[in-house]
Amino acid sequence: MARIMGIDYGTKRVGVAVTDPLKIIASPLDTIHSKDIVEFIINYNNINPLELIVVGLPKHLNGSINDVENHIKGFVKKLKVQLPEITIARVDERFTSKMALQSMIDGGLKKQKRANKETIDKVSAAIILQSYLETKLNGF
Repeated sequence: MARIMGIDYGTKRVGVAVTDPLKIIASPLDTIHSKDIVEFIINYNNINPLELIVVGLPKHLNGSINDVENHIKGFVKKLKVQLPEITIARVDERFTSKMALQSMIDGGLKKQKRANKETIDKVSAAIILQSYLETKLNGF
């Protein structure tokens, strides 16, 4: 069964999350350097087929688009060329980093691990992906 991948794209690091085969639960997978992310996704797709990639849409509190969006558009364009059979969806990612940090606190993760930005990025990717799954399940 094909999975769904979630992406929290940053100019330095990219948080990656995936669903279980039944597409019910999103789990953090890894954090990849932004220059290596397309190759990582291609390799992952060769082993675990993907049907959809959900990419965070960075917005400011007032709803305007964040500056990193230009980098994300380039990333999405490369992905569409390399993997034209996979659908790409966008999801508002406001507050995902704060939500990731809070979920790590709630989960009892020690302060040193919470300070690791790579951990925050992949948990943020899981939150983006879970948000998409819940929206889809509720018919929005």
